[in-house]
Amino acid sequence: MFMFKKILIANRGEIASRVAATARRMAIKTVAVYSDADADAKHVTACDEAVHIGGSAPKDSYLRWQRIIAAAQATGADAIHPGYGFLSENEEFAQACAEAGLVFIGPPASAIKAMGLKAESKRLMEKAGVPLVPGYHGSDQNPALLQREADRIGYPVLIKASAGGGGKGMRAVDTSEDFAAALASCQREAINSFGDDAVLIEKYAQRPRHIEIQIFGDTQGNYVHLFERDCSVQRRHQKVLEEAPAPGMTEAMRQQMGEAAVAAARAVHYVGAGTVEFIVENLDGGGKSAPSGGSEAHAVASVGANFYFMEMNTRLQVEHPVTEAITGLDLVEWQLRVAAGQPLPLKQAQLRRQGHAIEARICAESPDNQFLPATGTLQVYRQPVCTRFERADGPVHVRIDDGVREGDAISPYYDSMVAKLIVHGDSREQALARMDQALSEFHIVGLQTNVQFLRHVVQSQSFAKADLDTALIPREAGVLFHQEKLGLPVAVAAAVALTLEEEKSRETADPFSRTDGWRLHGPSQRRFEFEFHGETQAAQLARAHDGTLQLALGDARLPMHYSATAKGLQLELDGQRWRLQTYRRGEVVHVFGATGATQITEIDLLAHAGVAQHEAGRLTAPMPGKVVSFQVKAGDTVSRGQALAVMEAMKMEHTIAAPADGVVAEILYAPGDQVLEGAELLTMAA
Repeated sequence: MFMFKKILIANRGEIASRVAATARRMAIKTVAVYSDADADAKHVTACDEAVHIGGSAPKDSYLRWQRIIAAAQATGADAIHPGYGFLSENEEFAQACAEAGLVFIGPPASAIKAMGLKAESKRLMEKAGVPLVPGYHGSDQNPALLQREADRIGYPVLIKASAGGGGKGMRAVDTSEDFAAALASCQREAINSFGDDAVLIEKYAQRPRHIEIQIFGDTQGNYVHLFERDCSVQRRHQKVLEEAPAPGMTEAMRQQMGEAAVAAARAVHYVGAGTVEFIVENLDGGGKSAPSGGSEAHAVASVGANFYFMEMNTRLQVEHPVTEAITGLDLVEWQLRVAAGQPLPLKQAQLRRQGHAIEARICAESPDNQFLPATGTLQVYRQPVCTRFERADGPVHVRIDDGVREGDAISPYYDSMVAKLIVHGDSREQALARMDQALSEFHIVGLQTNVQFLRHVVQSQSFAKADLDTALIPREAGVLFHQEKLGLPVAVAAAVALTLEEEKSRETADPFSRTDGWRLHGPSQRRFEFEFHGETQAAQLARAHDGTLQLALGDARLPMHYSATAKGLQLELDGQRWRLQTYRRGEVVHVFGATGATQITEIDLLAHAGVAQHEAGRLTAPMPGKVVSFQVKAGDTVSRGQALAVMEAMKMEHTIAAPADGVVAEILYAPGDQVLEGAELLTMAA
């Protein structure tokens, strides 16, 4: 049977590396494309050839489909795999590939067009008998009409970019008074991300589950679904954790949802991999039913009593590895075979599930600071024992998909995702345990990430008991944010031990180079000073003649012993033992342990003497990005929490609010300006 000899991968990062891995196994040559920022990226080296296509910003490179098609033609590629994001759901690009004699490894342009506009897809699904969420999906985009429709539907409502995805151009609105501002923000984000500011409005269910069905179609008219994935754990309408199968899913409902998803695919003559996403209410995930979001929970078609069509993604999804884990299949291989004209490898009755899989998206962001994206260099990037994607006789227990290496930079130009961690177990409980263990062994230093936040989610009662809905994160905020699992004594002891070991490594045969603090009479005393979560902490280390150590911290006197090996630091503090990994970057010591991770700053008492640490009256950019707009002007009186400016970074908008009451003294940038993290945007007077 026919198969491609060479494909171009029109994407970057982990998905480009992932597609290249399957192509290599199938003896298909690969061509990478890269921007200025990605000249030395991992996905470039993962492919057989690479072509430079432009500047760092996506609009100058990965969204320039003319350059990508030219690269495919110049390198002799037979087909183009779009990955996800960027051009993966661009009908114009799919059509241009066909006109250039290249196979687009995805659905036909007509299917992308039909399902790409959310409002149009809703009308198609209604005709196909798939249940819909109450809402407005019309073409009239007059803001006054949209406001009236939102008022008619009843709050809360969800505004969604019609051409959108990935949580961009999406806002939940609780009151009529907030609608206009939320609509304007959605439209700006939609234009920047998709070039189309049309939106739709839907009733916002109170405690919905987000469950999607993986579907496949071939050119012979065959269709199957590969079961479901639960993607309910989200922040800012973007997925954080995904799992398969969905907890609480009955076989009867699985069949109903699968049939509805296949009906959706048939309605648009779909070919290739796709995902049909549903909002589900009243699905009991772990012995506890979620309350209904309102009377609309029963206003559904006969296909099902408590699920509604949300959208269809005409591409491979970020979370496809959990489906691969429970089915033992390679979905990229299926994509390649279907695109080459081959029939689906299996029929519906031949598909089987095995065990439970969970995926965690590891992102460069600050969960404790409203998930603001972070940039920086991966100074330390240590992973648990794992495998890359591979076909195996049995399930792979821990898998990592990424497109980075230690030393790589995370830039502001692209999505904040660093890696995907996928685990598989015989049961959900075993998968949960494996996920927590793997996250504890994932060490990243150099920028903020959500690794510890993911551990908090996995350990939370709601997630552990599968009491799931899309509001789990705000509902569990008390145990998810601003958590300190290791604590001050362990952090101080680890930093002290690391300092002592570093000094010991510089000793020579000269006895006067010894740093053990030996004294002829009495124990030696040494003072340390640290900053921990914004507060200064003093500590005293006493070393007795016999070498025993005691750490004084406040009123506590803690016996301390440690040993350092190649496997890390073995610490005993006040009778409790800890196995830790420590990494120093300048004055900051990063500490990782089985129960959590933290960081502590060791203050050089001489270097910091007399230095003032406090600056007032300044408001700075919390991340690198572009200034979208200012909501105030010089001379305005503002209140604490009032919106001052809007910034865009990593394809998302972020509102900068006033930290206190005051008067705007001066605006220092203009809309459209690019700013660095820490740049002063405006000044305020009390």
